[in-house]
Amino acid sequence: MDLDLRKLRYFVAVADRLHFGRAADELHIAQPALSRQIRALEQDLGASLFIRDSHGVALTEAGRQLLDDAGPLLASAHAVRRRVSVAARGGRRLAVGFRTGIPVIPAARAFEAQHPDVVVDVQRMEWDDQAQMLLDGRVDVGYVRLPIDETGLRVTPLYTEPLMVVLPAGHRLAGKEEVTEADLAGEPLVWHAGPSTQPTRRPHPDSGLRVRGVEEKLEHVAAGRGISFVGRSETVFYSRPDISYVPIPELEPDQVCLAVAASRTSPLADDFLTAARATAEITAECGNYEAYSGGPV
Repeated sequence: MDLDLRKLRYFVAVADRLHFGRAADELHIAQPALSRQIRALEQDLGASLFIRDSHGVALTEAGRQLLDDAGPLLASAHAVRRRVSVAARGGRRLAVGFRTGIPVIPAARAFEAQHPDVVVDVQRMEWDDQAQMLLDGRVDVGYVRLPIDETGLRVTPLYTEPLMVVLPAGHRLAGKEEVTEADLAGEPLVWHAGPSTQPTRRPHPDSGLRVRGVEEKLEHVAAGRGISFVGRSETVFYSRPDISYVPIPELEPDQVCLAVAASRTSPLADDFLTAARATAEITAECGNYEAYSGGPV
């Protein structure tokens, strides 16, 4: 049985909203037609995906499993369309995603020496979109910081870098040579939204103010609403007088990896991974040098 991607998209629309009428409006189709497509999908799979009763609509266990699997599958199909479109225009490009503070140039130069006819494009990623950008084909490979939802991805560790605690400039610990977890006990925390993005050894993993990007996080810290954490190489890109960065050696270091969609088979992506692994030490040194080249942070 071949899985119909159109039916799968319809299923995701209903599963996200748990409402057939709103899903039909979003998809610009009639509700009876949507219901027929969902019933056909259930017949194809031999499983009931939704519970429909007087209380509304809910996912069955099979529905929850399909929803987990549907995202990477649909993203992979979208990525195929993107790559075919680029190939049809006669272009040879490799889109490389990166997180702030991670230098792409060492690997890009090594890759371009092997593939001088391929243009390396770079795109910045945030915590909450780094996995999705890889899955939907906006980037072919990406430098990511763990933790990340690895569903549908192949993730290769490259190097680690120390973590820094981010404090308001007037904080009692600002300017210290280093701090401990005990020093930070009771401090409110500003951290990236999503349970998969909170490292296990950072304080208060289940509480605090949740934000999307680094800039938003630093704004809240500067305003005195909490403390947060960044990799050491990120600090040079966000140097500002109203915050202070202090090393916290007790915490596990930030893990930097290269990721690619598991469904993707690409000699170019494989060659970039080889270049990234070969230049990992140089990349780490570049990041650490940049973090300290402007003086103490």
